[in-house]
Amino acid sequence: MAGTVRLDLVSHGITAALRAGRFPDDEPLLDTWAVEPLTRPPAVVLCGPERRAVRTAELLGVRAEVDPGLRDLDAGEWRGREMGELPPEQVHAWLTDPAFDGHGGESVVAVVARVAEWMRDVAAGARPVLAVTHPAVVRAAVAHALGAPPSAFWRVDVPPGSRTRLHFRGAWTLRLPA
Repeated sequence: MAGTVRLDLVSHGITAALRAGRFPDDEPLLDTWAVEPLTRPPAVVLCGPERRAVRTAELLGVRAEVDPGLRDLDAGEWRGREMGELPPEQVHAWLTDPAFDGHGGESVVAVVARVAEWMRDVAAGARPVLAVTHPAVVRAAVAHALGAPPSAFWRVDVPPGSRTRLHFRGAWTLRLPA
């Protein structure tokens, strides 16, 4: 493939679950969260299907097509619950074993594989893409781009509203801000 494909990932804004340390469900952004609209978005703008991703795209002033590949990590039975309510041994397993899916949802290994497949489609499309999504999807994309194992997933800190840029030139690279 000739040329470079740019992928900008924007993490959704602040939600009540983020603030309270709960596993998210399909919830809205907090009314107090604001972001500066984009002035020149690319032609391809996608977002996850959850309300928090759709609303973040709206606040960015972009018309986004919902892409199920950008959905959040499925927390299964833990949706809406705080970490302190869960059995400590399960939380420990979830944070240390990337294959753990004892909550009935998606493991870290599964989300990294899903996002890697989505990124292959982006690379094949050969067009710049802006994707409004979730911290878990951004973590998975960075781990995949760097060839890091799924165990590196939790080492990527993704703040609300942050932007991460990746380039594809035969392989993915991470672009750090200047």
